[in-house]
Amino acid sequence: MSGSEYVDAEIASQPDTWRRAAAIAAGPTAAALPNKGERVAVVGCGTSLYMAQAYAVLREQAGLGDTDAFAASEFPHRRAYDRVVALSRSGTTTEVLELLQRLRGLTPTVAVIADPDTPAPALADATIVLDFADEKSVVQTRFATTALTLFRAHVAAQSGTSFDVEKIAADAARCVTEPLPDGILDKTQFAFLGRGWTVGLANEAGLKMTEASLTWTQSYPAMEYRHGPISIASPGTVAWMLGEAPRGLAEQVQATGGQWIDGTADGRDPLAELIRVQRLAVALGGRKGLEVDTPRNLTRSVVLSEV
Repeated sequence: MSGSEYVDAEIASQPDTWRRAAAIAAGPTAAALPNKGERVAVVGCGTSLYMAQAYAVLREQAGLGDTDAFAASEFPHRRAYDRVVALSRSGTTTEVLELLQRLRGLTPTVAVIADPDTPAPALADATIVLDFADEKSVVQTRFATTALTLFRAHVAAQSGTSFDVEKIAADAARCVTEPLPDGILDKTQFAFLGRGWTVGLANEAGLKMTEASLTWTQSYPAMEYRHGPISIASPGTVAWMLGEAPRGLAEQVQATGGQWIDGTADGRDPLAELIRVQRLAVALGGRKGLEVDTPRNLTRSVVLSEV
């Protein structure tokens, strides 16, 4: 077995898992998700936190209600919410379980998980199981993007806006197979940039590169990149835009000699473009001889022992 056999297959399966998530958003299971007008907090850890950030922006910008995203360990208990959405692939992450336990009887909660045979369903008021998107690789790819597709489709349904999952899945299929940008494997430093909901995607892109390939990465809101971080741009570095690029930023990066990648300039969906970053992370990890499915110092779930 190669060091990336599982994650390779999981990355390639995303067009299909996204279609299944969109179907769930149109069915009765989605009734567990927040109602229009509710004040909502979305929590997670690691990759799940970054998907929570994207969902929070999408929901609030759609006019569905105030929506915040927090690391589960940093939840502000003095604030009042109508519902808390907890995203956890494993359903066993210590911080998520502790938060669900503390909120029991106080705030309605829904857990979005991959494995129903875990403690999370017993602690949450409602559970949505995306078991078809579960993963064998420690590195998260399809579960996170599938959960975000569920949220995106639900936001669109509640706000009366369009969500063309077939177009998005087609973009994803293209990103699974098309060549990576020329010369990208020889770069040494990457900055991922986003705007609005895609700031969460940029954060996730940076994390994926770190986990899978031990690569030096950064992530920022795109407008903030000019306020200091651009100082590191030079030949050998990459600024990769996920979402609509701010006016003039491409030219500023190119003037440094750094490589500029506008991942959605051709109209592709930003979440689909994240697949190319996933593939890059795996390719770089393989080039370094790393076991990408089981990165060093990482486990499927962070379970803290009691002191």
